[in-house]
Amino acid sequence: MAYDEHLGDRIKIQLEQLKANFYEKKMFGGLCFMVDDKMCVGIVNDTLMIRIDPEEEKILKEKEGVQDMTFTGRPMKGFLYVSPQAIDQDEELNFYLGKALAFNPFAKASKKRK
Repeated sequence: MAYDEHLGDRIKIQLEQLKANFYEKKMFGGLCFMVDDKMCVGIVNDTLMIRIDPEEEKILKEKEGVQDMTFTGRPMKGFLYVSPQAIDQDEELNFYLGKALAFNPFAKASKKRK
């Protein structure tokens, strides 16, 4: 499954400008950006996936183009999809990246596989 490489480049540029400690990891058939060894944002097809404070989900879902992440068939708490139309401008993408980066220090890291 392919992902939007242009969106990946846009995310990478903004994370570099913000001096985030990140690396890329292919997962979910797309691309994920790990910040401080924790999943922060990703791309599934042409859609942005963000990991945010679960307390902000309801407010963010009121914005056009934002919906529950239902990768497993059910909504995943603390994860949202943002449509390509909602992040067309760099300011819009930066807003959602900011939400994910703000939550990242509080997010739990996945258990390391042996």
